[in-house]
Amino acid sequence: MQRTVLLTITLALAAAAASAFAAPVNYKTPDELAAFKPGPNLEVVQGNCSACHSSDYVATQPPMKDKRAFWQAEVTKMIKVYGAPIDDADVGKIVDYLAATY
Repeated sequence: MQRTVLLTITLALAAAAASAFAAPVNYKTPDELAAFKPGPNLEVVQGNCSACHSSDYVATQPPMKDKRAFWQAEVTKMIKVYGAPIDDADVGKIVDYLAATY
C-alpha cells in the first residue's frame, strides 16, 4: 500500500513539474479567404452569421426552389436550435439578403 501511495505521489509531482516547464503553444489561424457577397443588409449578415461560421458555409448550401422559405427556416433553426443571438429586427434583413444573394 505504501508503495502505491509513493508511486502515485511521485507520478503526480513529475506531471506537475513537466507541465510547469512546458513551452506555451501558439497557433496562427489562416486568414479568411471567403467573403459574403455584396448586397443589401450585408453588415447585418456579417455581424450575426460570421460569429459562428464562415461565408463558405452559406455558399455551399444546396440549390433550392423557394429560397426565401429555405433561408427563413435556416435562420429560425440557427436561433431556436443553436441559440444564435439574433435580434428579431435582424431576422427579416438576414433572410432578405440570403434569399437575394445565394
